[in-house]
Amino acid sequence: MATATAGSVLDVRGLEVEYATPRGKLLAVKGVDLEVDPGEIVGLIGESGSGKTTAAMACLRLLPGPGRVLGGAAVLNGGVDLLSLDEQQLRRIRWKEVALIPQGALNSLNPVMRVRTQILETIRVHEGRRPEEDLDERVVRLFNDVGLPERALRMYPHELSGGMKQRVCIAMAIALRPSLIVADEPTSALDVIVQRVVAETLLEIKEKMGVSILLIGHDIGLMAQLADRVSVMYGGRIVESGPTAEVLNRPRHPYTQLLIDCVPAIGRPAKWDPSGAAMRNLVADRGCPFSPRCRYAMQRCVDEVPALAGEEGHLSACFLDSGAEKE
Repeated sequence: MATATAGSVLDVRGLEVEYATPRGKLLAVKGVDLEVDPGEIVGLIGESGSGKTTAAMACLRLLPGPGRVLGGAAVLNGGVDLLSLDEQQLRRIRWKEVALIPQGALNSLNPVMRVRTQILETIRVHEGRRPEEDLDERVVRLFNDVGLPERALRMYPHELSGGMKQRVCIAMAIALRPSLIVADEPTSALDVIVQRVVAETLLEIKEKMGVSILLIGHDIGLMAQLADRVSVMYGGRIVESGPTAEVLNRPRHPYTQLLIDCVPAIGRPAKWDPSGAAMRNLVADRGCPFSPRCRYAMQRCVDEVPALAGEEGHLSACFLDSGAEKE
């Protein structure tokens, strides 16, 4: 079994996830290594279908069928491997040591229960019954932490705006003060103003509580604002990782460069080449997962899987010389 890195809040090693499909078995996550250190935000970025949410849900043991974990380890706080726990052990750890901010806040909240009741239910499951006055004070403090008015506690989910619902989910995630929060595209389906509010809330929570966050998404602009380090995922593999500024300013993998080029900038329109949009056949997989779309692809890229390598914490999985300029 993989050995956890000392001091890591989450250390994922060799994670593999498979789905059974009518066309055969699909290896959706292929030997992913990922590390989150205390008090940092690590971004896991990639387009839809890259495997980022599947990897995170596998670590949390929330993977829906017909998916199953084939191998690897997800070690929490240098001790327990989440992939080896039974259901009862998982129930004790979820929310208390690791919590989830789901992608769809509306679908994650119970529509027939007031917000206050849902938060209290999370607390009582782990801590038992407590005096109502203490609980009221606690949930009000939680709402203050995420910038929500006290009156929202008495509301039902449908009475809240999209941004308010997302901040309710953040309040639930921090209710038991876990060491790790997995945020699965927390700003998706929100307008840009509300996205900023939610992003600032996550930063404030991180700074106030010292919690570590695994931030999943496809918005490279959001990652630039929030993440200390990023891992870029494509075709079930990590293709580049490193400090956020280093990866965004000096991308070493063609896919990372493609993601950056898709972001409009003043004086430079977004770039996208539809001729290179061929998708990978993940059932019959070999070689670099990005090779069907890469304009630098060689025969070696089709035949072999490049290893994730580099120096000074900036790694890429590409056969091209990482220092060579790509025209």
